Amino acid sequence: MNQNIRNIAIIAHVDHGKTTLVDKLLQEGGVYRANQAVQVRAMDSMDLEKEKGITIKAKNTSVHWGDKIVNILDTPGHADFGGEVERAMRMVDGVLLLVDAYDGPQAQTRFVLRKALALGLKVVIVINKIDRENADPVKMYDKVLELLMELNATEEQFDAPVVYGSGRDGYMMHKLGQAKTNMTALFQTIIDHVPPPFAKPNDPFHMLVSNIDWSDYVGRIAVGKILGGSVKVGDPVFVLRNAEGGKKVRAKVSKIFEFTGLGQREVEEAHAGNIVGISGFEDVDIGDTLDIRDDAHPLPFTQIDPPTLEMQFCVNDGPLVGQEGKLVTSRQIRERLMRELKTNVSIYIDDADRAGVFNVKARGSMQVAVLVETMRREGYELLVSRPTVIEKIVDGVRHEPYETVWIEVPDECIGSIMQNLANRKGQLTNMEKLSHSTMVEATITTRGLIGLEIDVINASSGRGVTSHLFKEYGPYAGEVLTRMTGVICATEAGETTTYALLMVQERGKLFIGPGEQVYEGMIVGENPRNEDISCNAVREKALTNFRSQGSGVATGLIPAAKMSLERAIEYIAADELLEVTPKNLRLRKRILNSGERLKAKKSGK
Repeated sequence: MNQNIRNIAIIAHVDHGKTTLVDKLLQEGGVYRANQAVQVRAMDSMDLEKEKGITIKAKNTSVHWGDKIVNILDTPGHADFGGEVERAMRMVDGVLLLVDAYDGPQAQTRFVLRKALALGLKVVIVINKIDRENADPVKMYDKVLELLMELNATEEQFDAPVVYGSGRDGYMMHKLGQAKTNMTALFQTIIDHVPPPFAKPNDPFHMLVSNIDWSDYVGRIAVGKILGGSVKVGDPVFVLRNAEGGKKVRAKVSKIFEFTGLGQREVEEAHAGNIVGISGFEDVDIGDTLDIRDDAHPLPFTQIDPPTLEMQFCVNDGPLVGQEGKLVTSRQIRERLMRELKTNVSIYIDDADRAGVFNVKARGSMQVAVLVETMRREGYELLVSRPTVIEKIVDGVRHEPYETVWIEVPDECIGSIMQNLANRKGQLTNMEKLSHSTMVEATITTRGLIGLEIDVINASSGRGVTSHLFKEYGPYAGEVLTRMTGVICATEAGETTTYALLMVQERGKLFIGPGEQVYEGMIVGENPRNEDISCNAVREKALTNFRSQGSGVATGLIPAAKMSLERAIEYIAADELLEVTPKNLRLRKRILNSGERLKAKKSGK
């Protein structure tokens, strides 16, 4: 074992401060020069991560503290990206369990801690944000201990050390009331409590690929912890393909990368216990084994929790296809989805029974929304369906996934939240009064969960917080009403006018403004009643000798309600699709022609 290396992952619920804590560890570990600008949320390198303020992909970094090297994996906190967390834990020997001193353990805290305990990882408890108003670090530490007991932690895991502090302000301490100076208490606890990496330096080289990186110069880079031996540039190795039953492919190591600070550096040799990147392979995937022996066997790969949602990605067949995106064909979309499979272990993709349609299975709608947003930024156009749950037949009975949901809202909003849960067949399991809010815990079907987060935000004026966790498969709950409104569809193609939209506005809420391109079957607004209506959104005002085209219609038009990608995916009904292009999001009916839609409805299709 290499006594100078520690491999840790930082795990926590979303927004409890993981990435900000890494910023301070990097800063104190000497990553930045004295005159160098310090990056904020340095590990969130994707544009989407910076915009949303969340971590999507697990990432590696390395901090030097004294003569020790601490390899750190920053993991996502959102439940939809749990697959990133699960495979990251295969590379580490301990975890920093980060808990907000005000919120305490949340849904994702439970999920990631259960995985860490099952793998036998050492736990260091970090009570973060103790400077937050109304924070109660002592109470939250007690809640973490209760959670450890509930998850059947061993005696050694239950006796995990704890540090208190603020990642944002850059201090940690062993006991409350000590001097608020730096991060030394946390570094020392990691070195003392987390063991050196478990590896066999005297064995032949072997490594499990836990992540895939990409370089324009060397191609695919296999990332993982070296479990045995050492490897040099130029060494011949075998790639044992996990997806092909352990098929062996010869390769030669062309580059070896160690993680250091915010980047990588090339080295000639890497040893057991270190987390490195290795290139030189035409094709290598997550879960493959690298081994120097001819008679090697594939290493076991962590089973990822199965997806619970399924959506369809389709070729855009709308009238405006190809006007805003460059990549629109079935072949181009399929190649992009297959490429996603190589780096995202928690989604499944297969061809549907219709040409140009692909079934995408994932853990949640946000995970799919991130994929769709990434594709549209790359120049793709496609259609996306509403998420549907993946059902099972158990002993001849239809079963569907259920989740536990936690909703924290101000006291005055609790009535509308309870009504919303009742409409979605949610079963209340617990209600707790907090200092300035109420926490509701309920069991709800995954179907009923779709769109709930947006309803909570609307009902609480943005003050509500929702988190959820997969619970189990249970008997089918019957029809669940998640959208209680209809839509307004356009009957004519063309450019919308203020005059026409004023009349459409009288029927409901607008989704588009004047001067936008629409086509027959495109959704232009929402009808308060639970039925669809059609309107002409491109009608122009008749001109006379006494009136100009714009007179009398410039005022009174309410600004259109524009939806985010996640909201639009959750909003559409089963007979609707979301058209995604690099420039626009358009809601539309699956069948654009109103006459054809009526025929399909009558025939029950």
